[in-house]
Amino acid sequence: MNYQQYSPQGFTVLPPVVKNLLILNGLFFLATLALEQAYRIDLADYLGLRFPGSQAFEPYQFISYMFLHGSISHLFFNMFALWMFGYTLENIWGSRRFLTYYLITGVGAALVHYAIFYIEFQPLINYLDVLIANPSAQGIVEFSASIKGTFSPYAGEMHLKYNEFNRTVGQLMRNPDNPALIESAKGFVIDYKQYMLNRPNVIGASGAVFGILLAFGMIFPNVRLYLYFFFPIKAKWFVILYGLLELYLGFTQSQSNIAHFAHLGGMIFGFFLIKYWKHKRIF
Repeated sequence: MNYQQYSPQGFTVLPPVVKNLLILNGLFFLATLALEQAYRIDLADYLGLRFPGSQAFEPYQFISYMFLHGSISHLFFNMFALWMFGYTLENIWGSRRFLTYYLITGVGAALVHYAIFYIEFQPLINYLDVLIANPSAQGIVEFSASIKGTFSPYAGEMHLKYNEFNRTVGQLMRNPDNPALIESAKGFVIDYKQYMLNRPNVIGASGAVFGILLAFGMIFPNVRLYLYFFFPIKAKWFVILYGLLELYLGFTQSQSNIAHFAHLGGMIFGFFLIKYWKHKRIF
């Protein structure tokens, strides 16, 4: 089928998958607010996607993380893009294929994000593993110096443990051969490793939404989109520029709270999935 010449018959503005995704994301957002307000429960602690090597990771988080959002603006822009581009794709592909694409790109986004995280943090994890396996007074003192100022009072329990660790290090510097002090300091290193692995917590449908944006650009490359409602740009150039921007931001703003590489991951998985479907003549 030549999608560039496709004249839709019987299109619905809210086909079933897009409609239910919009509803589910809205309900999860309301549940997040309600649980936080009533019981001080942060739903992201349970349903947000943790690093697979952390103690807080659960396999279901690869799906559940896509239904949580950190703010009303985060939710609005993702859902607006899902409706704006997703309803056309679902009407063309059908609901089953659209849902498959949405979930695969969402999971793919998470895999790419944490692959980058693994590459960035593996040297630190290796360093901690060596220190845990072979703790020494000198190694612990050097480690203490490397994390100085890391924890603020907002770190909660880890801040208390960090203060206790500093007291232990002070004693260890005066008595470096005390095995009890070394063992106590080693316990904090173990806690610190788990703290670092547990910290990343990805939420949001952005990865899948970027996959949808990529699909729209590939299927309708010459359709004109309007940036800020005034500036026309063809879909293919919009997707390319957005992808390059995310790549740039991923490298230059790696410490921000935005998972730029997850956005790229959704686009990458979407690209290869569409290529695979075309190769298999699925559409």
